[in-house]
Formats: sequence, structure tokens, C-alpha cells
Amino acid sequence: MNLYVLPAGAIQTNAYLLTAPERGEAVLIDAPGEVWADVEPILKKEKCTLTELWLTHGHWDHTQGGAAVVRATGARVRAHREDRNLIETPEIMERFMGEKLGLEPVPVDHWVVQGERLTALGCDVEVRHVPGHCPGNVLFYFAATGSVFVGDALFSGSVGRSDLPGGDFEVLAQSIRGQIYTLPEKTVVFPGHGPKTTVAHERASNPYVRG
Repeated sequence: MNLYVLPAGAIQTNAYLLTAPERGEAVLIDAPGEVWADVEPILKKEKCTLTELWLTHGHWDHTQGGAAVVRATGARVRAHREDRNLIETPEIMERFMGEKLGLEPVPVDHWVVQGERLTALGCDVEVRHVPGHCPGNVLFYFAATGSVFVGDALFSGSVGRSDLPGGDFEVLAQSIRGQIYTLPEKTVVFPGHGPKTTVAHERASNPYVRG
């Protein structure tokens, strides 16, 4: 399995493209604005079809490119129901952001739940619910590769904002300790913004939420 980190959109939100050329399949985690322009040539080069789009949460910078990706590929979209209003009625975000963002609804095919197991690219993937930054923030944990994609719950040396509508710092801290810091310490954490980190490093040194 190959991993491509594709920062895109107005605030350089990380999208993660996972490809399995031997299977001809690919999965995209999050879809910032204009990310399709980065994804398409990789799919063509590796002769892969994008079969899945997984949204870690419903904030605009993670979903802005989603409708375009779905139109181009027909990918099956998965997200958490707690963010349904943000994903299906994105003008809600335009109201609290105070600007027009050119957002389109993203059609969700399947609402994931805490503890659900997905199969993708020949791997078992665990879904964990990590609210606090956003009510529907989830992570996708690949035990076989020791990697987890956490959206905006946790960053290298920081945590997601909790001052946006639906945010709650105490809930976020509980989510991080209960759902992220309980993963194996060598697990590589891929956040929605910025560089990767590890569970061990954040549990020991994150100034906002210690393990």
C-alpha cells in the first residue's frame, strides 16, 4: 500500500491518498478544495480506481473538494452521522465562517459508528469516534501498518480547536485519551493539518492533553 500526503485547499488541509496498485484500488481520506487535481494523476499512474472517500469530519476545509471527487469517480463516501448537517447542508458553515466558500453537499453512502470495522485495500480498518473538535470527528486506524488518520482531533504538539460550534475541550481531551492514546505507542498519527507524529510522542509531550 502506498501513501500520498496531499495538502490542498485554502488552508492546506491534509488529504491522504492510499493506493494498492496490485489491487487497482485506492481510498482518499478527506477532500479539501481542488484536491482532485492532485489525486487524478496518481490514480492514472498507478492504474487505480478510487473506490472510497472517507471524511474524518464535516468541516468545510475537509469536505470542499468532496463533491468533485465523487462526480469524477463515483467513490463510496463514509462519514459519521453527527456531522450530517455540516456535510449535507454546508451553508451552515458559511454562516458561522461569515463568508461564501463555494461549498457543495457531499452525498454520504454510509454512516460509520464507533468500533466499526472496514475492509479496504486488503486491510482491516477500525473506526473510532473522537468528538470534541467537531461532533462527528472519527479516526481510521490501520493496525497492520501501525498508522492512524485522526482528522483535527490531534496535531503534532497541539490539538484541534474546540471553540467552533459543536466543539468542547473536555470532550476532546477525553476523546484523545480514550481513543487515540490507547493505540499502540508506536502508531504513526496522520493529522488533518501539519506533520505526522506518534502516539508515544504526543502522550508524553503534548502540552494540551497529556496521557
